[in-house]
Amino acid sequence: MEIPMGTQGCFSKSLLLSASILVLWMLQGSQAALHIQKIPEQPQKNQDLLLSVQGVPDTFQDFNWYLGEEMYGGTRLFTYIPGIQRPQRDGSAMGQRDIVGFPNGSMLLRRAQPTDSGTYQVAVTINSEWTMKAKTEVQVAEKNKELPSTHLPTNAGILAATIIGSLAAGALLISCIAYLLVTRNWKGQSHRMATTEKPELGPAHDAGDNNIYEVMPSPVLLVSPISDMKSINPAQPLPTLPPLQAGPEDHQYQQDLLNPDPAPYCQLVPTS
Repeated sequence: MEIPMGTQGCFSKSLLLSASILVLWMLQGSQAALHIQKIPEQPQKNQDLLLSVQGVPDTFQDFNWYLGEEMYGGTRLFTYIPGIQRPQRDGSAMGQRDIVGFPNGSMLLRRAQPTDSGTYQVAVTINSEWTMKAKTEVQVAEKNKELPSTHLPTNAGILAATIIGSLAAGALLISCIAYLLVTRNWKGQSHRMATTEKPELGPAHDAGDNNIYEVMPSPVLLVSPISDMKSINPAQPLPTLPPLQAGPEDHQYQQDLLNPDPAPYCQLVPTS
């Protein structure tokens, strides 16, 4: 029994459509099966970034990591082939980056930099006809810089406290020095006033008397009054006075006193 040509063409088209739908479904399933988790989700500069691939089958041929929107040799970071001695082979896009691949399809980017930001894609080859793919966006941020204005009040407060403390210490030091100087000056003035106000022990001389006086020892022993006789020791004999030597003039004077001349007395005439 022969199949009509029209019916055969419709069957071929239906089979081709079914196959296309199946392939698209498999591709979508492969894309949906893989998932990349970023650890941490928001990496910062100089921080390690782990791109963990989830949903990789137990057996696969190899996997490739790419940095860019397109997947070709110029954007390939490295290829990982499990089961060989050196499984990781770096690509042209590796550059100076420090990336380590793992057998489960994950990769570790050490000391990530802002220039490492972009689209990361992984392609896991199951066989020659089946490749699973996944991608994620990575944005490496600069480290959060603390704004100077955030700590401005604290710094200003510390600076103000330091300045005020220094001024207070300086004022206290100056006050102490001034107090010591004033106290010493006051004590000096008091001492000088006390010295000038002391009464003179010596005899007061007339300021207008320009005569020069000479003090000579007395030839006669001065005897204290009767009130002072008690202080004299009775056991101690009184000192004897040296005999007076009469000169010729003194002898004549004594003779005149003993033999007065009566002539001046006879000249006195009584009046009536």
